[in-house]
Amino acid sequence: MSSLTAIFGSSEEKAQDSDKLMDLYWNRAELKKEFAGLRKEQYRLQDKVKQQEGATARLQQRLEHLEDLLVDSQLAHSVVVFYQLRGLGLQCERMLAKFAEQLKQQREQKSHDSLLEDWQQDLRNESKSVELELLEKRDSVFQLEDQLQSEQRRLTSMSGLVRMFRGRSAMKKIDRIAEQIELAAQEDQAIVIRLDEIKNRQPPDHQGLDVPTKRSINLMILAFAQQLYIHFADADIANLIKESTEKSVGAINYGTRHECNRLLDQISKSADSMEQNANFADVLQKRAKLLSETAKFADDRDPVPLAGSVATIYRFDADGKVHRSEGNLASENYWGISKIFSR
Repeated sequence: MSSLTAIFGSSEEKAQDSDKLMDLYWNRAELKKEFAGLRKEQYRLQDKVKQQEGATARLQQRLEHLEDLLVDSQLAHSVVVFYQLRGLGLQCERMLAKFAEQLKQQREQKSHDSLLEDWQQDLRNESKSVELELLEKRDSVFQLEDQLQSEQRRLTSMSGLVRMFRGRSAMKKIDRIAEQIELAAQEDQAIVIRLDEIKNRQPPDHQGLDVPTKRSINLMILAFAQQLYIHFADADIANLIKESTEKSVGAINYGTRHECNRLLDQISKSADSMEQNANFADVLQKRAKLLSETAKFADDRDPVPLAGSVATIYRFDADGKVHRSEGNLASENYWGISKIFSR
């Protein structure tokens, strides 16, 4: 027997060997899985490095291109004009975005205040109704208590002979009234708890703006965008700004040094006057109203007007007369308006 064990091994040894093989198998599988994950991460990082190298190379090319432009005395002044126009465009975009955010916050606050006022009024009405119910319940308890005392006095005043015949009926009536008082007290407590729950109720969270309000905001945003366009219409600065956002530096030649300096002067004056002239709230309201008369939307849920339906620019002279001209600011994405619209 011992010789067989020596040749084939014991069952316990076989089980141990089997467990070791299984452990080795699973460890190998886990290592392969981990290795595959590391390889995948390596490829991802290599791709990221290539992308970064490509971005760095493109940036270097742009920098070299800009240096070449600045070295060229014929083009250096155009480069300055280009970046002044682009900077003014970014300034206008920030102004429009700030206006949109302030308008949105105002409407949200107004909407929430209205919602909160309605909620508080409903709460007062509900509290008043429950308080009235509580008063009626307590009044009925007082009446039952008076009735109980009256029945108790009547029982006490009965003579022995009368109590013998009527006492049991009187006691049943007293017990019935006492039960009614106990039940009424329980109902009273339930009403008090309900009243406390009403008074401790938390106000509703803000539900966000509805579609009509968002449409109103977007028309005001468009009215402001038109105000910027009209202000920078002199010397065609608005279109020059738009062109600078769509083309690369060096792709536009703004003329001689004298012409560039004159354009820079116009850009500076227009920017300064825009900062100083901010009293046009009434104009925006009038323009937004006119835009609303023609605005159309893709469906009932879309707050952004179809660009073709608001492609008219409205100007107002000193006498209040309205002047109309074509200008699809929404379609052409002036001042980055497409990302500023409330959605």
